[in-house]
Amino acid sequence: MASFQECCEQLKDGVINYNRDQVAKAAQEVVDRGYNAHEAVFDGMVAGMQVVGKYYEDQYYFVPEMLMCAQALYAGLDILKPHIPKKDFGVKGQVVIGVVQGDVHDIGKNIVKVMFEVAGFDVHDLGRDVPLDEFVKEQLKTDSDMVCLSAMMTTTMYGMREVIRKIKEKNPKCRIMIGGAPVTEDIAGKWGADGYATDANNALREAMRMLAALKEMYDQGKAG
Repeated sequence: MASFQECCEQLKDGVINYNRDQVAKAAQEVVDRGYNAHEAVFDGMVAGMQVVGKYYEDQYYFVPEMLMCAQALYAGLDILKPHIPKKDFGVKGQVVIGVVQGDVHDIGKNIVKVMFEVAGFDVHDLGRDVPLDEFVKEQLKTDSDMVCLSAMMTTTMYGMREVIRKIKEKNPKCRIMIGGAPVTEDIAGKWGADGYATDANNALREAMRMLAALKEMYDQGKAG
């Protein structure tokens, strides 16, 4: 019988070495043993992806290895996600999320998406390499409370600025969060974003903060 820590190590190692079978087996063991699936995602697979990211920066891994690592991650997420209890954070909302045009790096976006779903949000996932106007159209169609934009490259990051401007023109109440490796708090502020996230947990905290502020505005409007 594997301990929780051993399962996490298997998940982490499987992601790093792009071994889908190992990740799936360890994820199933987490479920079978009744271990905490939420912690297993972050202590195991996300920890593995952090190592993979470092390998990529050091040019030890390249795009093909990154994609295989991501596939191993998703194999584990498919098993663990149904066993992560949805928590009532006191705020519910709809979120549009996607990776901006020209960028196909969606690993971070997919982890953030899982976090939102676990927290009880309705998530409208536009995927990767999303035309900038699609974010605007989807927000208007769904009347989502928040739009989350992701970019992993400096060259694609600037598309976020246009999306923020267009959405704010049409719906000033919509909250916009941006994230990704090149994004900073300073950039988010300059471009008019309501928040930025460095990782999935931070994204969820920022989302709750922004939606709580939005709810307070609505409540004040009703009272007035």
